[in-house]
Amino acid sequence: MFYYIARIIKITALWVDLILLTLLLYALSWMPKVCFGAWYFRLYRVWCRAFVRALDVDLKLHQKNFYQIPEKYILIANHPSAFEDIGIPALFEVHSLAKIEVKDWWLVGRISSAAGNLYVERESRESRNQAAQTILNEIKNGKNIALYPEGGCKGKRIFESFRYGAFDAAMKSGVPVLPVFLHYEAQDDFEWRNPHTLLDKMVHFLNTKNSTANYYVYDAIDPSQFNSKEEFTEYTWQLYKNWQRQYME
Repeated sequence: MFYYIARIIKITALWVDLILLTLLLYALSWMPKVCFGAWYFRLYRVWCRAFVRALDVDLKLHQKNFYQIPEKYILIANHPSAFEDIGIPALFEVHSLAKIEVKDWWLVGRISSAAGNLYVERESRESRNQAAQTILNEIKNGKNIALYPEGGCKGKRIFESFRYGAFDAAMKSGVPVLPVFLHYEAQDDFEWRNPHTLLDKMVHFLNTKNSTANYYVYDAIDPSQFNSKEEFTEYTWQLYKNWQRQYME
């Protein structure tokens, strides 16, 4: 009984903290664009961490890398859940490429946009091409980008292929790819499933029987060791298949 009362008090306090931060970032998001800078992005990452705590998710970073993470990188990850939208920036200094629908999410979409995140209409070739050019521009401007080479949430297991976008951008820019493998121990609770609203996702996470989210970061991959984006993509996809066997089978 005491445990449940203590948990309710804790979660309530964390939600009050999140709500106050959300209102602050939302109000600041209406400022003229010329006022935005690195300060808002840093505040956005604080907000992401507050969101993780409010959802009572036990987010764990496992450093499987032998070498130091490079200053500049393109982060890639598998994408089984909506949780990555806050989990990744909570741990890594990255601007995420998300599906266009996220931009319209109540409150969250506006905050995400003001923080400098990018959007793509995944089923539109024109939108993907435009996003690819934007990614290159942002990399040249010194930003780290996070994206999901499966091309969206494809379920609990690694999809049958990766799209070329991240690997093409890495080869064109010379910036390494930083692979992160995501494993939610309660996969069914975290999987992106119906219903799809933001409120439903939060209810799923709060009611999970196991809140552990394992994020495994590995050594960055130098694009110069590959002859083509196809070779680079296939190599990395095989790594994810191996990690899936290691952690999920």
